Amino acid sequence: MDKGKTFRDLHAETFVIPNPWDVGSAKLLSSMGFKALATTSAGHAFSRGLPDGSITFEAMIQHCREIVAATALPVSADLEKGKGDSAESAAETIFAAEAAGLAGCSIEDHTGDADKPIYDFSQAVERVAAAAEAARALKRDFVFTARAENFLHGRADLDDTIRRLQAYEKAGADVLYAPGIADVASVRAVCQAVTRPVNVLAVPDFTVPALAQAGAKRISVGSQLACAAFSALERAGRELLDVGSFTFNRANTMTFRRLNELFSTEQG
Repeated sequence: MDKGKTFRDLHAETFVIPNPWDVGSAKLLSSMGFKALATTSAGHAFSRGLPDGSITFEAMIQHCREIVAATALPVSADLEKGKGDSAESAAETIFAAEAAGLAGCSIEDHTGDADKPIYDFSQAVERVAAAAEAARALKRDFVFTARAENFLHGRADLDDTIRRLQAYEKAGADVLYAPGIADVASVRAVCQAVTRPVNVLAVPDFTVPALAQAGAKRISVGSQLACAAFSALERAGRELLDVGSFTFNRANTMTFRRLNELFSTEQG
């Protein structure tokens, strides 16, 4: 099965792609009926007890290999800015992602530098063009997503975000993504401004029908599932420490037996 083609074909309709942060969460989500998975750089970092952005590229690729091996589903990876700052490094990122067995990946225009968080327009476009060219050179289908990070880094400029996404589309990106947009009207404006499929990062006020009507094709949740899991752990810990009771382990939680059976089943 060409997982890249399978993944590309999913973008014909609106679908939700959840973001596991480790092998266990990938196997659980795979068992639930989702059609593809996407990694979360922040969720993976949190699972390692590290802040977002602190995982090396080599460690991230190894994490991707583990997620790919854990599921039969197509996996797309959040590879942050990729292997480096240059256009050449963006192309190398695509080759490394394909070698890891991924069906696709995203590369950001976030520099990782707090003083200058977004690449200059021309450099950002050159990076996308190089990554897109590398993806087209592969022997199997591979879905490359270009991300415009303005809204996540203090630049709530919809016009510049759309300008960047339009340029990334022209440079050859397969999917376009502007995480941090928090209203449906802006999602609609982005979707109407481009012709390639748009990924939207869900926020609590969104719904799948509303995003589909606005034109979104792919809906992800980023680190939110990982945060929800850590939140449940914190609540249980607070009950143990502050109350001295154990009600967190009621019947509506996942049981030892259910998890044990799930992880006894081969997924990949």
